[in-house]
Amino acid sequence: MDEISPRASAAANAQSNAAFERAAEWLTAPTALMHLTLAEARVVVSYMTPRFIAADSTFIKEGDAHDDGFMALILEGEVVVESITVSRTEPLTIKILGPGSLVGEVGLVDKEPRSASCTTSTDSLCAILTRDGLANLIANEPSAGAKLMLAIAARLAERLRDNARKLRLYAKLAKAMQQELENSIRASS
Repeated sequence: MDEISPRASAAANAQSNAAFERAAEWLTAPTALMHLTLAEARVVVSYMTPRFIAADSTFIKEGDAHDDGFMALILEGEVVVESITVSRTEPLTIKILGPGSLVGEVGLVDKEPRSASCTTSTDSLCAILTRDGLANLIANEPSAGAKLMLAIAARLAERLRDNARKLRLYAKLAKAMQQELENSIRASS
């Protein structure tokens, strides 16, 4: 086994500490979980593990029912969130996310199949919080765990409201299209 020099080890630790601190800061940003204080975010990050994901890798697959359940905080790189539910043939890009963004929080809290796919468009570094990590966080740091769950619940509620607004718009569009079709049929009769 190769030995790591003290200088290389110190450099790796410094890089790891900087990434740890950056991850904690991003968890407090509006794009992530702004309900956490920096101290609480540091506690949450201590239960996360870094994961390098090569470009063009799908690390969350829509419909995957065998997923272990995890959430990823993007530290470096870019992730494309897509769904095939709408068109059934070609993926529809929902969002393109960069550093400081979270993906997979629904899969962290439930055991249902994934609702979208996440694919890296560049080499990416993420901080991963697994369902087991979340359980340990809640058991060992209940205050930070509760705050994290409240922040996730707030994000999910925001998405639910956004989807309800979209459904109302789609319903109006469908009604207008139906009226236009009926008017066209009457005019041609």
